[in-house]
Amino acid sequence: MVTFLFTLLVLIPIAIAIDIAEKIDNFLEHADLSFYQIVDEYYKNFIIYYTNTFMPLALFIAVILFTSKLSNNTEIIAINNAKVSFTRFLYPYFIGATLITILSLVMNHFVVPQSSSTRKKFEKEYINGNRQKHEFKYINDFSLQLTDSTYIFIRNYNTENNRGYDFSSELYDGIELKTKLVADNIKYNKKDSTFRLQNWRLRKIYDQRDSIFLGDKIDTVFNFTPRDLIYKSALSQEMPSDELYKFIKVSEKRGVKNLNAYLVEFYKRTSLPIASYILTIIAVALAFRKRRGGTGVNLAIGFGMMFFYVFLLKVSEVLGGVAGVNPLLYVWMPNFFFGCIAIYLYLNARK
Repeated sequence: MVTFLFTLLVLIPIAIAIDIAEKIDNFLEHADLSFYQIVDEYYKNFIIYYTNTFMPLALFIAVILFTSKLSNNTEIIAINNAKVSFTRFLYPYFIGATLITILSLVMNHFVVPQSSSTRKKFEKEYINGNRQKHEFKYINDFSLQLTDSTYIFIRNYNTENNRGYDFSSELYDGIELKTKLVADNIKYNKKDSTFRLQNWRLRKIYDQRDSIFLGDKIDTVFNFTPRDLIYKSALSQEMPSDELYKFIKVSEKRGVKNLNAYLVEFYKRTSLPIASYILTIIAVALAFRKRRGGTGVNLAIGFGMMFFYVFLLKVSEVLGGVAGVNPLLYVWMPNFFFGCIAIYLYLNARK
């Protein structure tokens, strides 16, 4: 555990130094931005995010370093001669991995999302600037299913002034259209969570006749907010898991076509901490035997496997976010692949 903490204390300052070198110009552009604000709103949350991200890597390196030291001091030979099985030898490692896994699960599901919300707000204000603002500002040709029978459509919506154009709402009874409400303009009022429709027309369809009502302005309520119009994977990183799960379920009922980006983020919060067990077995199996070249060879092999794991993890996230695939399968694919390697190394090490 001490080696694990030491590894984190080595990795985090490196990440901070690289980030400062990259963003120093953005900080200097804002004269009103104080040193305390940078540390409190950005780098405090930056440390929380990357500490959680580096945990599996730090654990992997720590296990290799610690086990290699035992091996180089011939302590593992003494343990083997004492008839201690390899499975029993793994017990303390799994206790440490369990503690780190529990910590990582809590951080992934609850702490990091809230921290990311503050950090991304700072990035939007002082780093990304107009580029990210423009990305989330305009929503075009958006449709949403509010209930089993109610659908809405908006041609264009501006999230900055909460105003949209060419709005329509349709109510169905089965497959039969019963009412249709259209408006040239729609504006959201945050104060009372209502929508103001301008130049609206309401058509009610009956068996023998239709009724049409119209007016200049009307205030009404709908079962959605402007935030529901923004379906971006970046927003999922800012939601605690309970809120993200509810959001996914509500969106599924509303008929949102592709939620895989949100599902990938939700599943990843569990799969990455569980990988600690797999990486622990691999690290112990690689380092418990004394090698010519010592710790350096074990670290070289370990770093190679770790970078391949990160590469496979990123590929699986991208593929899992594509519509029409099973995101759960793709998110867990790196764990399945490295789990097979861990089983092979474990069985080989027992011999």
